[in-house]
Amino acid sequence: MLPRQSVQVEHEAELGIVISKMCKNLDDDANVMDYIKGFTCLNDVTARDLQRKDGQFARAKSFDTFCPIGPHIETGLDWADISVICRVNGEIKQDGRTSQMVFPVDFLVRYISNMMTLNPGDVIATGTPSGVSKMNPGDVCEVEIEGIGTLRNTVV
Repeated sequence: MLPRQSVQVEHEAELGIVISKMCKNLDDDANVMDYIKGFTCLNDVTARDLQRKDGQFARAKSFDTFCPIGPHIETGLDWADISVICRVNGEIKQDGRTSQMVFPVDFLVRYISNMMTLNPGDVIATGTPSGVSKMNPGDVCEVEIEGIGTLRNTVV
């Protein structure tokens, strides 16, 4: 749902990491996959105008219905080089690969676990390929990740 406070709400197709068990202060020797339940599609919806106005992300990413995830959790996925695509009304807006991510999955889990405790069910958003764009009422936004499936949402 588009909030009335924003005039520029954008999609951000991302791989979601789902944590399987509590982890804290993981070091470089830790096998990160021991702490990952699996992966899912994630749309890190952002009110970009509010992000610029506020100078940070909290309000811009926290409206009800923002950050839909799914359609399921895929276990055993080799995340190293899979496609991440976003379509709006059937038109490809984002098209990238996880091998192009600024920070890989293992780094993100280790880094975040050294700031906060990660608990079972926590989800980490991994970052988005270029091509984010504004969503409008009636748009159908699809986040498709190779080996997982497609998350489809209608914008209202």
